[in-house]
Amino acid sequence: MKGFCPLASGSKGNCLYLGTEKTKLLIDMGISFKAVKERLAKIAVSIYEIDAVLISHEHTDHIRGVQKLCSDLNIPLFSNSETAKALMQLFDHKPRFKIFSTGESFEFGDIKIHPFTVQHDTLDPVAFTCELLGIKIGICTDLGFVTTLVKAHLQNCHYLYLEANHEPSMVHACGRPPFYKQRVLGRQGHLSNEMCAKLLKEIKHPQLKHVYLAHLSSECNHPDVALQKVREHLEEHVSLSIAYQEKVSRAIVF
Repeated sequence: MKGFCPLASGSKGNCLYLGTEKTKLLIDMGISFKAVKERLAKIAVSIYEIDAVLISHEHTDHIRGVQKLCSDLNIPLFSNSETAKALMQLFDHKPRFKIFSTGESFEFGDIKIHPFTVQHDTLDPVAFTCELLGIKIGICTDLGFVTTLVKAHLQNCHYLYLEANHEPSMVHACGRPPFYKQRVLGRQGHLSNEMCAKLLKEIKHPQLKHVYLAHLSSECNHPDVALQKVREHLEEHVSLSIAYQEKVSRAIVF
């Protein structure tokens, strides 16, 4: 499949597929090898076609299945050096690392990737833009604050995968302990529906084709709430859909 498809999105595990005829990538792999294999099959991609995995940061919901995939398929794992160091402490077997520098673009096959810094409570977390086949995709989750740098890199994307993690009132009302609420709502936590909407309002443009609302909290958000809250802040129509946790989301075919 030539295209982009969220395979899983949320605190229970994140994994995205991005591919051309020549190059097929996973971006993060926070679900099991078996689950990835099954979900790839739903978009007519074999897991054995995957050429590499790209990692945004070392939290478990982004790396859970990585070690088995890389060892079984002997494919490279792309990360920055700080994330690689963290993964070395977590993994029993060393993956075949390919180290990128945060803030510097690199190419793998026919895909150009640019990792850029985001505000999150890990060592060196990044978001990505990917350019392929004349298309630019922005992938940006796991951040508590939208910086000028984030806005700059997400300009002129044809497709966006943006965090709409929570509704603040639902965070305050949930039964989680105070430290959890402080973390989620803090500047190194996660974007709310409103913060996602404000970011989207600033970066949308006529060539923007579709936006995924991603990494929704199962406890402190709901797909209908996220869609409603984001649309409330947009003055004109933008194509939106949810990136789901438990099933393959809408696929974009190039």
